[in-house]
Amino acid sequence: MPENVSMLQLLGPVVLALAAALWVVGLACLLRRTRPQATSWRSDPTLPGLPYQRQTAPEMEAVELTPAERDAFAGLVRQLGDGR
Repeated sequence: MPENVSMLQLLGPVVLALAAALWVVGLACLLRRTRPQATSWRSDPTLPGLPYQRQTAPEMEAVELTPAERDAFAGLVRQLGDGR
């Protein structure tokens, strides 16, 4: 070990080499996962953490209002519209 070089200066290249090796391994794993051949073993294309999604929309609901209810709703709309 040279006398004029500190321990941190000696460890610097080792740490950088280790970080570069880990980065290369991580990048290789990431690229391997994104290849089309790598996903062929998965038969279910959905994500396991998400709940089941419906394929169709729910049916539309409609309620017939009585004339008194229509008048009350129209009054409410007028009352809320005047505040603007």
